[in-house]
Amino acid sequence: MLWLASLAVWAFLSLTATGTIYELYRVTGMNPKLSRIAGMEFSQIFTYAPMTPFVFLFAVRYPVQRRNWARRSLAHLAAGIALTAGHLALKGCTPYGYWDPAYRDFTSALWDPHTHALRISWMIAKSMFLANVFDDVSGAYLPVVLIAHAVAYYEQFRERELRATQLEGQLVKAHLQTLKSQLQPHFLFNTLNSISALMLTDVAAADRMMTSLSDLLRMSLKENGDQITTLGREMEFLSIYLEIERIRFEDRLNVRMDVAPECLDAQVPHLLLQPLVENAVKHGISRKSEPGEISIRARNNGPHLEIWISDTGPGLTTPGSAIPAKGLGLRVTRERLSALYGGDHLCELRTRPEGGAEVYVRIPLSMAPQEKREAVAESYL
Repeated sequence: MLWLASLAVWAFLSLTATGTIYELYRVTGMNPKLSRIAGMEFSQIFTYAPMTPFVFLFAVRYPVQRRNWARRSLAHLAAGIALTAGHLALKGCTPYGYWDPAYRDFTSALWDPHTHALRISWMIAKSMFLANVFDDVSGAYLPVVLIAHAVAYYEQFRERELRATQLEGQLVKAHLQTLKSQLQPHFLFNTLNSISALMLTDVAAADRMMTSLSDLLRMSLKENGDQITTLGREMEFLSIYLEIERIRFEDRLNVRMDVAPECLDAQVPHLLLQPLVENAVKHGISRKSEPGEISIRARNNGPHLEIWISDTGPGLTTPGSAIPAKGLGLRVTRERLSALYGGDHLCELRTRPEGGAEVYVRIPLSMAPQEKREAVAESYL
């Protein structure tokens, strides 16, 4: 690519110069010969092309920086003089490489077309070098070096940006994993406390609860640390959890699930619903002596997935209040949603007009790819 770019750029400049000079001669009333003008311009300009990739790589390898600018500047000056020597060697081989004052015409610096003999003259080389060294260093070498430095700094910027993005992603992932690790023992300890209480009154119920807890832990462990799962799998996880709570509350707990079928493959954070439902049980159902109901609904609302978890408990003391900082389940859920979706999410706790409390969650709708659905399904077999 570097060689192709070099050839293309210098060829374009040679053609542009040819057209400009030809038009200049034409408008001044002269009768220029296009092939002669093209020969002169290509001899002067296109002969930079073979050396440009070496100059570019040299500039990238030895960039001029604040700590080494004096030493590197001298090195690049020497390299610029070497470019001039190489350029003149190539140019001198062309029929338009040297202006011969004896014949008042362009000719090769190495071959005399009039005597048909080689001519290698120190005076000719010195004259060509002094006439071209400034233009070659300032007009060819320096622009290539500047372009090389710009490309190198851009690549370094992109590399630093990529590393920063990767580091940010790793930090977010670590933060999410920490938040998730807080949720897992949270519901485990609460469930074990319920089992411990039942052991004194209903051993059979405590045994059923232990069985359900083992199923719940098996599903949790099979997530393998993944932060994202499907809503369908999350509902399965939640169903087992609710079986545990039904054993605990017997006929005092009723559950109604209303999840649109097209939402089952939507991607949601693992352990999104369980702490919210646990909160509804703890602050809603358990605070009333009569039977209560927990409702879980999910709908596809265009670009978003909407989830409602409501209970028929006593509700909130302050209607429309936001999720409080207190309470591990709600606090961690809010932090996880913020880390995963930034500002493109909503999580509110509010009082229902008909009584009770409701948590409303809105997150971007993203359907799991087919291979992920199959992998998740196989992990639960």
